[in-house]
Amino acid sequence: MAQIFKYTLEKSMFGVCSQLADYMNISTKSVRLSFVYASFFTLGSPIIFYLVAAFWLNIKRYAQERRTRIWDL
Repeated sequence: MAQIFKYTLEKSMFGVCSQLADYMNISTKSVRLSFVYASFFTLGSPIIFYLVAAFWLNIKRYAQERRTRIWDL
């Protein structure tokens, strides 16, 4: 039950930290903590990076979805 809730929460929050953690092969928890700490130390400027990354991942996901359909070729 906890894993389902965690997976749903990660997908609803754009999955930026989990994608970044998978790419760098480190734990998602450490990426999230470093993001929170960086936000406090730099007065919230990493939020801009997070929003840009969320937008980019959404566009990438949409492009991959369109390529897999046979009638879109």
